[in-house]
Parts: sequence; C-alpha cells; structure tokens
Amino acid sequence: MQAFNQSTRVVITGMGLVSPIGASLEASWLSLIEGRSGIAPIASFDHSALKTHIAGEARDFDPMRFISPHELKKTDRFVQMAIGAAQMAVDDSGLDWRRLDHDRMGAIVGSGMGGLPYLCAPHEKLLQGGPRRGSPFYIPSVIANIAAATISMRFDLRGPNYCITSACSSGAHAIVDGARWLRSRECDVMIVGGSESVMTPLSFSGFQALGALSTRNECPREASRPWDEDRDGFVIGEGAGIMILENFEHAQKRGAKIYGELLGFGVTSDAHHQTKPAPDGEGAARAINKCLNSAGIEPTEIDYVNAHGTGTEIGDLAETAALKASFGDHANKLWISSNKSMIGHTMGAAGAIESVFALKTLSHGIVPATINLDRPGEGCDLDYVPRTAREKSLRYVLKNSFGFGGVNVSILFSRV
Repeated sequence: MQAFNQSTRVVITGMGLVSPIGASLEASWLSLIEGRSGIAPIASFDHSALKTHIAGEARDFDPMRFISPHELKKTDRFVQMAIGAAQMAVDDSGLDWRRLDHDRMGAIVGSGMGGLPYLCAPHEKLLQGGPRRGSPFYIPSVIANIAAATISMRFDLRGPNYCITSACSSGAHAIVDGARWLRSRECDVMIVGGSESVMTPLSFSGFQALGALSTRNECPREASRPWDEDRDGFVIGEGAGIMILENFEHAQKRGAKIYGELLGFGVTSDAHHQTKPAPDGEGAARAINKCLNSAGIEPTEIDYVNAHGTGTEIGDLAETAALKASFGDHANKLWISSNKSMIGHTMGAAGAIESVFALKTLSHGIVPATINLDRPGEGCDLDYVPRTAREKSLRYVLKNSFGFGGVNVSILFSRV
C-alpha cells in the first residue's frame, strides 16, 4: 500500500448486525440499551458431555432472508451471518451501486476460526464412509476468507478482498485495514467487519480444557459477568458485524448519513504468551496510546470506552491496568462497559460487532450497561457502568479488542 494520507477522512455510512440479542441492528441495539441478555441453554448441538451448557446463539437470524436454499446448503453459518449483515449494511448505506467505481471497492471480513461447524460435520461421514463421502463444497465452505469472497462476488467488489485472522481481534483488525485502504486513496468504499460461529462440541471442549468458560448453567442470563467478583469465565457467542467505510468526501458528495468517523487506531503485540495478556496490560496500553496519538486526541478528551471485557479474571485485570496506565487519573472519570455481558464473547466477530455498538452509542448518546456487575472484583475499581444504561452526549468513543497470541487493537470513533 501507499503511505497514509492523513487528510483522507474515513467515515462509517452503513451498518448491519446479527447477534444473540437480535437479527438486525435496531433489534440488537434496543436489547442492548434495555439490558437484555442473549445467553441461554445451547440449542444448536448436543452439549450433554460438556461442563458448559450455555451460549449466546443468534436464534432470531433467518439466513433464508438473504440466501437461496441452493446456496444455503453449501455455506457455513459464519458466511451466512456475514452475508446477512453485509446486505443490511449496504441497504443502510443508501449507496447507488450503479454509480460506483467497483474497482475502488473491497471487502475485508475477519474470522478467528472460519467455517468450524462445516469443518467438523463431514468428519463423521469420512470416518464412516471413507473419502468417497466427501463433498465438493467442503473446502470452499470452510476456508476463512470465503465470507469476504462471497460478499465481494455478491456486490461485485473488484478491489481488495481478504480475511484477517487474529483471534478475537479479527473483526477489529479488518476495520483498521479497511481504513488503511481508504487513507491510501486506493479505494473509496470498503465493506469490513467480522463474523464467527463456533457452535460445536469441539470448540467448546477446547475452551473448556483451558478453563476459560463459565459453567453458571443454572442462570444463563447471569453467566457473563465482566469485572464481577463472582465471574467464572466467558460465555461463547456468535454473530456478525459489518460496516461500510467510505471516504468522507465521497460520502459528503452523495449526502450520505454518517454514523461517525474513524479517527485513529493503534495495533500492538504483547510478544509475551499464547493465551495470557502481558503483565499489567502493557501491550494493550501501548495500543490505546498509539490510537490516541494517531488521532491527535488527549486522554482527558475521552469519556467512554467500549471495553474488551471478557469476564475472565486475568483479562479483566489486564484491561483495567491498561486503562489506568494510558489515562492516569482520568481513568477514574471514564465510563467503561462490556457488551459481552449480554451477547457473550463472539470471538473473531467481537471487535466488529462491538464497534457497531460503539458507533450507535456515539450517535444516540446512550451508554449500554455492564449487566451482572453486582460486586466489582478485587482490582476492578473503575466505573464500568453497572446494571443500567446511562445517557450522555459523547464526542469520542474508544473501542478495545484483544486476542490470544497477544494481539491488541484500539480504535477511536468520533462524531463528524
């Protein structure tokens, strides 16, 4: 890519969402600000042999709204949700597809694990019937880049088209890369975000072996408890968040509705451990600092942080430490909340879904709560907006997204 042109402004002009609390942007947003949890007993697979029996499944999503029955048979669920969210985002943007230069448009969709359900299911057939039971749709359906590729084909996007896989920061990384293509002046419009569905016994057993999952099976809606003293791990969720990034001049010229501006970002690596964050959240703090510096914004100008907030002890403490390191005394004045308290951890889609929510927070002036936060745990002593949403006019919203492998992404959104 060419060097950044910092004068090129990047704005968000369309958004689409599939989540455990709604099959559309507006349905999900309404549930979020009302504090309604989407965590429930698992319905999509046999979980009897597992210790965890709860998840955030996108139960209201109907792929038949967006995909023909013929196509449905050969697409994994993460692709189906990505297509649905992308179509909603395109419709929301009001773009006139006939007047666009499709060579200057692209798609980047992050996914941490790709088509895992479609990957697992044929394995049993292989064991029972041998290689002849294989499907010609198998490989194209499970590769992680197929969501972006399918969106590219659906909307005739002839610019960059690829997937970013960086664990739970995949969706956030995709947004950052989309902004880079616009800032380089090589593209005018990018469809970006993340999609993930890992609703399989295999993935649950893997996270269970790490001791990462909540087993509060008797009270599903109370299971995801970021920063709470009684938290016992995160809850797996699924969904897709897609947004339309557009050159500001391009958007302004067509009179587009603008949700906000992507003002800056910071990307770092802990270079520390496969699953544990760097001590004291050092790597996350560097990402936050880089983000603020790239935007030319002072820490004291930030009022709200849409946190990574998984509900694991080590993660919650590291993010709290990072915020204190980056914001100093101002950290005590921040409002901080975790959408995961209601939707669970949507893995590679989390950074994108929560960025969509961050932009809704910015445009509506309503800060979603962290539900299930009854007694903050030791060391969790900031304002995490417990239990009830709050209203406040915001100028900037900082979004944090971190992942296994020590990846850290912070994005700053602002009003235009």
